[in-house]
Amino acid sequence: MRDIRIAAAIFHSSAPDIRKNMDRMDEMVRSAKSLGARLICFPEMNISGYSSRADIKAVAEPVPGPISDRLSRLSDREDIAILAGMAEKGKRDQLFVSHLAVCPGGNLGVYRKVHMAPPEREVYAAGEDVPVFEFADIKFGIQLCYDTHFPDLSTLMAQKGADIIFMPHASPRGTPEEKYRSWCRHLPARAFDNSLFVIACNQAGENANGLHFPGIALAIDPSGNIIEKDLSGREGMIVIDLSASAMERVRNHKMRFFLPNRRQNLYERARNSG
Repeated sequence: MRDIRIAAAIFHSSAPDIRKNMDRMDEMVRSAKSLGARLICFPEMNISGYSSRADIKAVAEPVPGPISDRLSRLSDREDIAILAGMAEKGKRDQLFVSHLAVCPGGNLGVYRKVHMAPPEREVYAAGEDVPVFEFADIKFGIQLCYDTHFPDLSTLMAQKGADIIFMPHASPRGTPEEKYRSWCRHLPARAFDNSLFVIACNQAGENANGLHFPGIALAIDPSGNIIEKDLSGREGMIVIDLSASAMERVRNHKMRFFLPNRRQNLYERARNSG
């Protein structure tokens, strides 16, 4: 990877007011750009507003579609990559919790949440792909909220070359400090075990679906150290310089870079042997 400055947004999502949410996103994208960020990541389902109720279908859109088209124009105009979340209407009328990776030049990617939380399973279909995206000489993966509790997913992204894993959340309940303590039980481990950066951000405030989100954001380096955080609970953003040298110090150290020493064949043989 190369050095890159990124922004992670804490976002108050008005469910289901897509136009209002996207207008606010425009402001935050311009602000991130003015601070020198090359990429900004928004929380899970920040455009649609988070819901695990069937009525979310009314605001779901296909990809490509009007939402992704507007984001592509914004990305081109500001010359910044935008990661943003929405309810996606699939080709067979399925609903997905999706996160768009919109990069300048018309490059559009999508990650569909692969681990659905129990309350989501009656409404959303699970994604079946684990893409890794590229922009500005970095490779990155995206995981959404409940996904982050499954270590194998982070390892797979690391094996596919990810330098950064962005972890947008729509995680309700509790105070910012309580949410921070919860995240610190597992997110630093995802960074440490795989020697990569982890960037996490959450929605903030009340939404029209009766949920309260304790907005926080944090950045974790490849050694598992918290290098930036915002526990204010309010809408805003953190802006972080991610250093290639910080990753190289870990990945060039034979006792600190664990990933190449995984015994994948052994694990598979043991699993198949019962």
